[in-house]
Amino acid sequence: MGKLDGKVAIITGGARGMGEATARLFHAEGAAVVITDVSSDTGAAVAASLGERALFCRHDVTDEAQWKAVVAAAIALFGRLDILVNNAGILKFETLVEMSAADFMAVINVNLLGVFLGIKAAAPAMIAQRSGSIVNISSTGGFRATNGAGAYTASKFGVRGLTKTASLELGHLGVRVNSVHPGGIDTPLVNPTGESRAEVDAKYVNFPMQRAGRPEEIARASLFLASDDSSYCCGAEIVADGGGLSGSYYKGLPGAPASHG
Repeated sequence: MGKLDGKVAIITGGARGMGEATARLFHAEGAAVVITDVSSDTGAAVAASLGERALFCRHDVTDEAQWKAVVAAAIALFGRLDILVNNAGILKFETLVEMSAADFMAVINVNLLGVFLGIKAAAPAMIAQRSGSIVNISSTGGFRATNGAGAYTASKFGVRGLTKTASLELGHLGVRVNSVHPGGIDTPLVNPTGESRAEVDAKYVNFPMQRAGRPEEIARASLFLASDDSSYCCGAEIVADGGGLSGSYYKGLPGAPASHG
């Protein structure tokens, strides 16, 4: 038996990276999956490769009407809605002084407004059946800042706060809302030039695990929160960053890896 047998999940940004890995894992665990993305060809190909119990919907997460259509399509085809993974996100690097208001709001609209609209659209069906799980993909950027990523950092801090509020408002109605905070994951978003795994891993030698994360590792964190294994988790935060938030190595002090000796 799969951990998600009989459940129906919507996964945004499901055409590649963490979203694709999540869609494939959820489907393997028995769920019917609705994969949404602005990338029609890639997203449709992922759904087609899964075969039965998979649907692709072209979907701009900043559009409330499209959210209503996606939820309606999921329920019309599969009969219910049990899981929403708010994964879609974008990233723009620029200093706050140089960034335009339009670029700032583009990031906020996808990364934060999109999560709000997803919760708003999916929650009524879950409330009606008195069960559901919403997993919001935030970031370690929701815990600490990075220069050049002010809009992204603001959006991911916002996702943390929105998740907490949603857990309060929906938890007593049977809908659990939690967040996952990836850091240093080898996805097309952070590795747009397609560097090799070794080249990417070399950038994370200051992390305790000495490597970048894989999309499948984040998918497994989302699976835990989506499944009944996390039945008492509501408003929780799972950090999956190879220990990156734990601290920094100091050269010459005991306990550091040999590369920092």
